Formats: sequence, structure tokens, C-alpha cells
Amino acid sequence: MSMSASEITLFLVGLSIILLFARGFGELLRLAKQPIVIGEIIAGIVLGPTVFGYIFPGAFNKLFVESESISIALHAITLLGIVMLLLVSGIEIDLALLIRQSKKALLISILGVAFPFALGFTFAYLFPHKFDIVNYEDRLIYALFIGTALSITALPVVARTLMDLNIFKSEIGFSIITSAMFNDLVGWIIFSIILGMLGTNVGHGMSVENLVLMLFAFIFVSLLFLRKIFDYMLNFAKKYMSNPGGILNIIFIIGFSAAAFTEYIGIHAIFGAFIIGIAIGDSVHLTEDVREIINQFVTNIFAPLFFVSIGLRINFIQNFDPALLLILLALSVVGKVFGSTLGAKLGGFDKYDSWTIGFGLNSHGTIELVLGTVAYEAGLINERVFVALIIMALTTTLTSAPLMSYFIKKSRSRFSFAGILKKEAVFIADDSISDKKELIRKLSAKVAEVHGLNKDLIFDEVWKREETISTGLENHLAAPHARCDVKYPIAGLAVHKKGIDFDSLDGKPARLIILLITPKDKPELQLEMLSGIAQKLGKSDIIDYIINLNSKEEIIKTINRLFAS
Repeated sequence: MSMSASEITLFLVGLSIILLFARGFGELLRLAKQPIVIGEIIAGIVLGPTVFGYIFPGAFNKLFVESESISIALHAITLLGIVMLLLVSGIEIDLALLIRQSKKALLISILGVAFPFALGFTFAYLFPHKFDIVNYEDRLIYALFIGTALSITALPVVARTLMDLNIFKSEIGFSIITSAMFNDLVGWIIFSIILGMLGTNVGHGMSVENLVLMLFAFIFVSLLFLRKIFDYMLNFAKKYMSNPGGILNIIFIIGFSAAAFTEYIGIHAIFGAFIIGIAIGDSVHLTEDVREIINQFVTNIFAPLFFVSIGLRINFIQNFDPALLLILLALSVVGKVFGSTLGAKLGGFDKYDSWTIGFGLNSHGTIELVLGTVAYEAGLINERVFVALIIMALTTTLTSAPLMSYFIKKSRSRFSFAGILKKEAVFIADDSISDKKELIRKLSAKVAEVHGLNKDLIFDEVWKREETISTGLENHLAAPHARCDVKYPIAGLAVHKKGIDFDSLDGKPARLIILLITPKDKPELQLEMLSGIAQKLGKSDIIDYIINLNSKEEIIKTINRLFAS
């Protein structure tokens, strides 16, 4: 069935309007420092039956609904968009990093998947009526889907958030990214099995058991053997074909072929694209330039068509159920956040870093949108549940970055001198102390007492460092320091009005003495904190002001004010 000239015209006009609104709303959200994908979803809601279709039903039907040919063409192009999006998502997964960081990330990922999956599955299985399930025979499949939907993490959104917060290459960033990779891999495997259990998607009469075997065989062969072949193919394209066109052709040929294979055996096409993307992304011949070209092409042209199409399907106002949304959000926060946070805590992260990881992995974003759309098209969920899932994905995506930022600030405050200095560790020395060794011993004892540490051990480490090279700075400031077996940095402060000789650079006696102890496994932290101390306190007028204060409380208040500025 070919399209008429008028249908082709309407189809192209419709695509132009979709891309225009997607870019416009996406840029508005970008200016508000929010993910562009949220703007694209809003664009779809505005163009769909919720707004445009409600105000101008005739124009909406003409552009997107009335013609069967246009509907089929739009569906085909959005399917292409979703396949390409998952191919790019797979390419973004660093298999080597996944293996390297697997120890900590695996624990975070296991609990980050197990908790929300168990909560979602149990709730949906015990209370199917909350999700409009009246046929109890379907509740097992449905409960599996809800568990999976609550378990998955949006890798592309998470990666962008980590970059925005400048923690992408930190230990926390690597742990979040690696855990998100595991989450996505496990989530898509479970979801593919669910689609097979629906029966209508199983290819050629294949049993669910055989489908599962075929699924794992595909993963095993792709990631263990085919990735080496793909690496050779990309190298061949790089040497003997025009670039980057040759490499792009090879990638999309492989990606579409894998998508076709998984669709053929009864698993959705997107899973094949995702797994093969991981295999392709492992190639050393896939340069950053080519990755960026693929990413820009897909995320700016084809992905917006898919995300806008979500809003074109359903009236979000008519199908909005606040009670169901609150249930899904509660299950997500309790399951995903607490599960991931517990995994991080057991993996050795402290309280604030663990919460950062927990909220980082609670961003459902793009992957949830894909999951919900495929489930809706497969007839697994109705409009009400679909809308609740989409809004939940948007809500968790919007709140993820601010909550992560809050806990990052909390965490970093422990690595600021003002954040770690306690009033009890402030020592106002009298003139009877005239030797730096004696003062360091007294200050070490004070710090050790406050933090429950061995005072002799603290003193020995600090004095050993002091004998190597003097820690006297300029303008009456000294900062004796050492690295010890402590989890967090600790500090003490001594005021000596007369001053003590610390062999300082300018020959002036030290009147403000800072004792700093940092963890042995964080050598860069010591330099960072000493630099901050010198910058904030290393001025004569500031030190004169501090040593003339009458109480420890006033000293602490002044230090806090100086480091806050």
C-alpha cells in the first residue's frame, strides 16, 4: 500500500513539527539544567491528544491519526528510533570498566535490583487490582514486569548527570555507571523473558524455556566471540573504506541485523540492538569522534521522534492516576534507593556517598520510557499504568541530580577544614609552651582524645613528617600534618599569641598552628586541604584577628565564615 501525495505531504509536515517541538522544548529544559529528554516528552504531550488534540482535534487527527499509512510510517520510524537509541546505549557501556569495577558495583547492582524487584513483584502480585489486572492468570507476568520496571536505571541520563556534577571519573561515578550497566543488562534480560512469556511474541512456536536458552546463547556468543569479529570488521573499515562513513555503515548493519534476529526469535528488536551495541562499543577501533557522530545523529534526530511519539499515543490528563503514581514512586524510592544505598554501604562507601549512589541509580529516565512503551504496545499494561510509569520516570529523573548534589555537598563538607574542626580540638596555648615539638605533642593528644585515637601514634607520624621538612608557612601560620590509618580527615587548631619557631619560609614565628591528619589511601586529599588552609588562613590580618578572639566558640564561628566565603 503506497502513500498518496497528500499523505506524504502530511507525513513530512508531521515529522517537521515533531522535530521542531522536540528541539524547542528540549532547549528550554537544557537552559533549566534538566535532561533534554524531558523536554521531548513534554513536546509529545503538547502535540498529542492531551493538548493539541484536545484543542484542535481535526488538525491532530489529520496529521497523526486519520491516515493508516501515516500511522504505519510513524510507527516504523519511531521503532527505528528506539532500536538506534538502544544500540547507542549499548555502545556507551564500557565492558572493560564493567569487569574492572565489578566487585563493588556487583554488590550495589545486586541489591539495587533485588530490592525494587522484590517490592514491585510482591506488591503487584498481592494487589493486582491496583494495576487494573482482573485476570489472575496474568498477574505473574504482570508482577514480573512491575518488578523489572522499578529495577532498571537510565544509563544515558545517569552518565550525563555525573558529568554535570563533575564526578564522572571519581570512584563514586565509576561505581554508579558500572552498577547502572549491570542493572540495564539484567533488566533487559528479564524483560525479554517476560515478552517471551506473553506467548504472542514467541517466534515459530518456540517454548519459553528454549527462548531463554536462545537468549543467553545470544548474549554469550555476542560478548565473547562476536565482539572480536566486530573489532576486526571495524579495523577493516577504518583501513580500506571511506571514513567515518564506512564504520558507521558497518555499525548500523550489524545493529539492525542483531535487532532483526532477536525480533525473529520472539524477543523485542531493541534487546538485540542493546547487546550488540555492547559488543561493538568494546572495539579499540571505534574512536571517540565516531562515537560522538553516532550519538549526535541518533539523539538529535531519531531518539526525539520516539520520545515525542510517547505523548502522541495517550491523553495524559484523562489517564492520570495520582494514587498509582504515588505507589510507584514509593516502591521506587524504598526499593531502588535503599537497596542501592545498602549495597554501597556494604561495599565500603560512607553514609553520604552511599546515598549519592542510591539516588543516582534511581533515575529511570529514557530506559523506563522505552520499557513502558514496549510493554504498552505488547498489551501488557493499559493507558493508566503507562502514564503513571512515564511520569514516575520523569519525576525520578528530575529529582535525581538535586538529591545527588545535596549529598555530594554533605560529603565534601567533611573534607573541608571548617567541616572537620571540632570545638573540643581547639587548643589555646599559654606562653609556657615554647617548643614546637611540645606543642605538636599537646595538640596531637587533644585531637586523639576528641576522636578516640592513639595519641602517641598521631604524634609519632606528625613529628616524623615535621623532622623531614618543616611545616611552617608564611604570615605566622604552621600546618603540621601526616597521613594515618583513619577513615576521614581530622584536625586540631592551636593558638599561641607569642608564637613558636616553626622554621617558616619568612622566618616569622607561628601563632596559628593547624594539625591535619588525613587517610593514607587519599594522598591527594592532604594536598587539597593544605592548599585550602593556606589560601583561607594564610594572611597576617586574619591570623591577628583569630588569635585575639576570646573563646573557642568565636574561633570556630570565624573559621566557618572564612571557609564559607
